[in-house]
Amino acid sequence: VQLVESGGGLVNPGESLRLSCAASGFTFSNYRMSWHRQAPGKERELVATIVNGGRSTNYADSVKGRFTISRDDAKNTVYLQMNSLKPEDTAVYYCKVPTLNSWGQGTQVTVSS
Repeated sequence: VQLVESGGGLVNPGESLRLSCAASGFTFSNYRMSWHRQAPGKERELVATIVNGGRSTNYADSVKGRFTISRDDAKNTVYLQMNSLKPEDTAVYYCKVPTLNSWGQGTQVTVSS
């Protein structure tokens, strides 16, 4: 299993970013996927999940209405669209295959003016 995140960066408050996670080594379409984040000095937390097939998604209360998780099974990729970013969204963002307990290496998102 390999998961490679990309799309992080430094943005101003209120701006947007789209994270991508390219997956390989397993049958992507069969698995639920999730995004997590870890801020400095804090525990890693669940941000969003999407079931296989993409019909159902769930979000942490802190990102509801601002973040959208989606997937493209033809590209073996899961995305996290992040809008109206806040300084408290600053963290390393990771994708995960929950049932395989496999993690990517993470991508840094920094929201600062």
